[in-house]
Amino acid sequence: MNVDQDTFRQALLDPQAPRPAGLSDGHGQDAGRRFDVYRNNVTVALADALETAFPTIAKLVGAQNFKLLATAYLRQHPPTSPLMMFYGKEMPAFLQSFEPTKSIGYLPDIARLELALRHSYHAADASPLDPSVLQSTPPDTLMASKLKLAPATRLVRSQWPIFAIWAFNTLPGAPKPTMSAQDTLILRPDLDPEPHLLPPGGGAFVAALLEGTLLADAIETATNEDPAFDLSAMLALLLSNNALTDLKD
Repeated sequence: MNVDQDTFRQALLDPQAPRPAGLSDGHGQDAGRRFDVYRNNVTVALADALETAFPTIAKLVGAQNFKLLATAYLRQHPPTSPLMMFYGKEMPAFLQSFEPTKSIGYLPDIARLELALRHSYHAADASPLDPSVLQSTPPDTLMASKLKLAPATRLVRSQWPIFAIWAFNTLPGAPKPTMSAQDTLILRPDLDPEPHLLPPGGGAFVAALLEGTLLADAIETATNEDPAFDLSAMLALLLSNNALTDLKD
């Protein structure tokens, strides 16, 4: 007896669902128990993959709660690709609507941060811009140019202290978060991505560069947000982390 693939998949991802009818092994014997073992293994493997992808979320909600969360997530969002590196892309939206977590406002942005770290890790390599190019370019020409950022660069802007929450749950000795909006820039100077807390105006500046804005306009956007925006410090951060790759007219 043939088993409908949609029914099989739904039952595979839901431990409470009944076994699909008509399951048999290669000898025509009932394969119900074998399906139960397979279903459990699949659920555990996908839940483990989500915990690996979102370690800060798992720590914030607790191990047992995360297993429940992960099981609910994978039922709604089964993998669509055999490549598991980006599994979990719907997690921020899921956390906003999942009843047990939707009141914890910062969780979706923490998930966005952890997704950004993964995407940065798997992004393409690029040769960094020689700092002397900026130094040798006439100021008027520089202001009318566009700075290109490395493919691994990711920006996560939030009304919550997401960098501080991430650091407190990841880095030994990190201070307890205080409630304030934070913008986090993820850079990959070598093999591993690193989050950086941006100063006021920094998020607006990087967002403008990512949109292809002229340097002069990006600076204006940043200083409109914070008149004390420090361009030199921002460029030093980008250059020291190999985040700038080109200067274009």
